[in-house]
Amino acid sequence: MSKEIPEAEYREIERTIGSDQSVVGIDAKKTHIIIIHMLQKIEHRLDAIESRLNRLEK
Repeated sequence: MSKEIPEAEYREIERTIGSDQSVVGIDAKKTHIIIIHMLQKIEHRLDAIESRLNRLEK
């Protein structure tokens, strides 16, 4: 499934992780921190959903 990122969001992400000092053009540490942070948020949301579903099943 392909999901297009709105141009404004794309540019904001690009500004956030971009680095002129990196050969590949991004700050790898900052990029990984952002990814891990977002994954943790997703994990917390899934935990909350699972908890609600478990309460409904009882």
